Parts: sequence; structure tokens; C-alpha cells
Amino acid sequence: MKSALVTGASSGIGKAISLRLLKMGYKVYGMAREFDKSGIEDEKFVKINIDLIKEKNYPKIENLTLLINCAGFGKFAPHEELNAKDIEQMIALNLTAPLLLSNFYLRELKKRGGFIININSISGLQPALFGAVYGASKAALRHFGISLFKEARKSGLKVVNINPDLTNTPFFKNLHFGTTSDPLSFIEPSDIAKVVEDVINHREGTVLTDITVEPQIFKIEKKSAKN
Repeated sequence: MKSALVTGASSGIGKAISLRLLKMGYKVYGMAREFDKSGIEDEKFVKINIDLIKEKNYPKIENLTLLINCAGFGKFAPHEELNAKDIEQMIALNLTAPLLLSNFYLRELKKRGGFIININSISGLQPALFGAVYGASKAALRHFGISLFKEARKSGLKVVNINPDLTNTPFFKNLHFGTTSDPLSFIEPSDIAKVVEDVINHREGTVLTDITVEPQIFKIEKKSAKN
């Protein structure tokens, strides 16, 4: 049985991807700080409670063919209003952790001709107003993925960047903006999970290296900022 490792697997896009992979027959190792509300109960789903910012002792995984770097953190404000901890957390979770995970599991993934899929953000492709650090972390991860594919493609490794726009997830819970009630103005996590399935099932010999997913219309809901 093929195995997949998904970070941020307890909610949002990571949870949706995990559920999709389970249906596809994968054994899924999900990483998250806590799984109390994940709702995933499957004998092929292995919960790994881990704080990726602090913990660097990753478990060995048999038959690993797929690494999905999905965990992320964003705080949006004028740059001078961010504190050092905010900046460090965004860089650590959005960039450092995926680079360390990729480094740790790379030999196994190359040996099996597997995939590294980075769930980035449209903020890494264009100027991110009040999100300069978040956008920079995602742009750097995308550049890493593009470079790693060029480096390792002869081994059979596939490296894919998926860049979603506004997605209906708990990511916006403590932010001053979020999705609206108009279904044409946001992406569902299941949409990104379907993209992952399409990437995996694409004809051998071709790689969808960089995919941007946007809603049909742009609309956000502004709300009171929360600390």
C-alpha cells in the first residue's frame, strides 16, 4: 500500500486532501498540532501530533510516495505592526518546515518516483497587500519547489506547486477578512483535493508543476480584527 504524508491534516485543505487520498487507497499519515476536531476516523489514517515549528524529529514512513506540505499560518497587517514572533512563525511553518520535511524524506521519494506537493498561495505570485511576510514565505516555497524539480527530475521525482486563492477554511478565523456567502467568490478545500488527485493521476512522463486555482469572482468580507 502506498503511503502519503500530509501536514496540516486536521482541518481545511489538509483534511480534505487526506480524505481524498484515503478514498484513493493511500495509507495517510497526517501531521497536526491536535486532532480533536478533525473528524477523520479511518484505520488507514495515522495521526501524528506534532508542532512543526518546534519539532524536527520526523518518523520514518514505509512506502512513502507522496509528501504534501499543507500546514500554514498567516497574519495580515502593516509590516511595522507585526511582532517578531509573528514573522518567525510564518517563516518557520510556511517555509522552514516544508524544506526540512522535503530534506528528510527526499531519498525515499526519489527512490519511488514519488511526489512533493506544496500547497502555496496566490499571495506568493503577486503583491500581497498587508501580507508581505506571508507572501514572501509562500513565494520562497514555490521557488524551492520549482528548483527542486529541476534538480531531481531525472530520478522520477515530481514536485508540484498548487497556488490557491481565497479558500473557505478556518485560516481566516482570526483575520480581519474572510470569505463571503457567495459560492462563486471562494474555493472549497475539496476543490484543491480534486486538483491533487488529478496531479497524481496525470499521465506518467508529464508533470503539472505549477497550478493556480482562483474563484470565478473576487469578493471578500471585512470584519473586526481579532488578536
